Amino acid sequence: MYGRFLFWLHSLLQHVPADKIKHRMMKDPFPRRKILPHDRPDWTREDSIYFITVCCEPRGQNQLCNGNTARKIFDTVEFRQERGDWYVHLLLLMPDHVHGLISFPSDRSMRKVVQDWKESAARRAGMKWQRDFFDHRLRNDENYIEKANYIRMNPVRKGLIGESENWPFIWQRTSIPGNDIRRDKAVPPYH
Repeated sequence: MYGRFLFWLHSLLQHVPADKIKHRMMKDPFPRRKILPHDRPDWTREDSIYFITVCCEPRGQNQLCNGNTARKIFDTVEFRQERGDWYVHLLLLMPDHVHGLISFPSDRSMRKVVQDWKESAARRAGMKWQRDFFDHRLRNDENYIEKANYIRMNPVRKGLIGESENWPFIWQRTSIPGNDIRRDKAVPPYH
């Protein structure tokens, strides 16, 4: 099978002028990472919740899970929450990344809100984020509970703690009695 691929590639390249191949390789020898759109579709509800992951640069180092850094990051979360930039339902720090369940007002760009927060948190806490972030819009309450459980269990899965309830690096807007994670019934403050 590999031999067939090489034969096919060789026959294909015979029809491409050598100067075109060399020019292409000199211009951009490595594929470039695409910029993710992070745009809210117009048809989504204003109270939509997004599962967000933001990673530190470099990965694999504990930049977030110490009391001083965590407090500074949570201060920036609370400040933006009170100002109405976003509505954070749950935010959990891992050593080299952050998971959150967040709603955004319809008159603000998700990309801009997260970018501004990343800049502020990096300045205050003295750490560095990767260029982009991951987002996924949740589609129903069951998905919210599933994602909240996934986020809360992340330190347990990584072997950082025995029980998720004991993880100190979490900021949550809702009360979570025991293992019963419930979505806050309050509507985000930007209607």
